[in-house]
Amino acid sequence: MTDTLDQTSTVTYADGQGSADITVAVIGAGGKMGQRVSNNLAKSSYSVLYSEASPNGVAHIESLGRTVTPTDEAVKDADVVILAVPDVVLGKVSESVVPAMKSGAIILTLDPAAAYAGLLLAREDIHYAVAHPCHPSVFLERTTKEEWADTFGGVAAPQEVIAALEGVDETSPVRTLATQVISTIYAPVIAVHYVTVKQLAVLEPTLVETIACMIGDFLKEALDETVNGVGVPFEAARAMLYGHTWIALTNGLRGSNPFSDACHIAMDYGREALIKPDWKRIFNDDDLDTVIAKMLKIDAVKR
Repeated sequence: MTDTLDQTSTVTYADGQGSADITVAVIGAGGKMGQRVSNNLAKSSYSVLYSEASPNGVAHIESLGRTVTPTDEAVKDADVVILAVPDVVLGKVSESVVPAMKSGAIILTLDPAAAYAGLLLAREDIHYAVAHPCHPSVFLERTTKEEWADTFGGVAAPQEVIAALEGVDETSPVRTLATQVISTIYAPVIAVHYVTVKQLAVLEPTLVETIACMIGDFLKEALDETVNGVGVPFEAARAMLYGHTWIALTNGLRGSNPFSDACHIAMDYGREALIKPDWKRIFNDDDLDTVIAKMLKIDAVKR
């Protein structure tokens, strides 16, 4: 995979993927993420069972012509069980789902926090997987309006996925099945990269939420202050920020063009004014445990 994300011959699409011999159960199919993964699974050849507890979610699923299956029935024969429910209830949901799963099945969560925190009910004869989408890259070579409109991924713009499936050899049929299902629910997918559960937790939240998403939100605050606090016309401030954000990313992440000497002086001033000298501590285990505990609204992780 090159840095230009050339996806011409590597993308996996949802249409027709999988086999009817494989059953995939989606728990929470009427929720935000449940709807996303269900929409792609509905395009595939997998035998898909949709489970949902909320009345609104059930109504939405049925409005799409899909049948809602009680959770205990959906789980018992499923080869892959996807828990598409909020992180804060994953532990509780796993307590009812895991005992009902058949031996050798895969339970797949869509975020690493609960798995890292040790909240999922443990069972030795099933496999635990986590898979989180990277979302379409800012450097993705988009060619259609649909790809440009798909900022989240899972619809038209190809993306990469990070997954964890510990204790399973990369040549195992379990790994193959997990990759196939993951590539389907997040399709179109360029590649699935495997890491450990802890490494995935470092990627999200630390790298992309604690840092990248915070910076994105901070840029909006800076734009608002430039307009409302200083009085610069919005169109001028927006044009300057949007264009220079692209330059900052291409220069900083890809070295496309060197920053000027004057820019480096301003950058150093900004770093001294805004960034704490000990900022890298957020990569320490204790800080990772703290932020995940806050996200899951628990006293402490159980690792």
